[in-house]
Amino acid sequence: MRISQCREEDVELLDTHMPFRGATSHHRERYTRQREGLGTFLVAWREGIPVGSCEVRWQGCAAPEVRAAHPGCPEVNGLGVWPETLRSQGIGTALIREAERLACRRACEVIGLGVEKNNPRAHALYRRLGYLPSVPYLDCWGYEDGAGVAHRVADACVFMVKRL
Repeated sequence: MRISQCREEDVELLDTHMPFRGATSHHRERYTRQREGLGTFLVAWREGIPVGSCEVRWQGCAAPEVRAAHPGCPEVNGLGVWPETLRSQGIGTALIREAERLACRRACEVIGLGVEKNNPRAHALYRRLGYLPSVPYLDCWGYEDGAGVAHRVADACVFMVKRL
């Protein structure tokens, strides 16, 4: 497995191999933020196929309560491994470690990530990697389904932080 920053030509492969519940994915948005210098979009590859990704958002979490508690803390966002059969094989850990390495290179003292309260596997992974629970918040986001209907989602989350 290798991890690299997303390139323009990778976006279509991500859309094909790492589907999103809506008609469009967030891969293009993440790549655009990377081009604008607002994030770094990391992709895990196995045999030329994308099997995981995450984005390091250098401006931090969008939730105001998290920004107030952790100003200047970059956020690992949108961590995913696909297909599900590849989970628990170190791909997510490798992506997080690379995000931490990039944050260290930028002289960041902490890094954080959000986890849904009803996701005990992810919570256990982040604890194992040294992340500590900090701030509860609602992660509000949206997507458009195949019929063109817009959906708004609000996930109950906790922001976890790690000193680097």
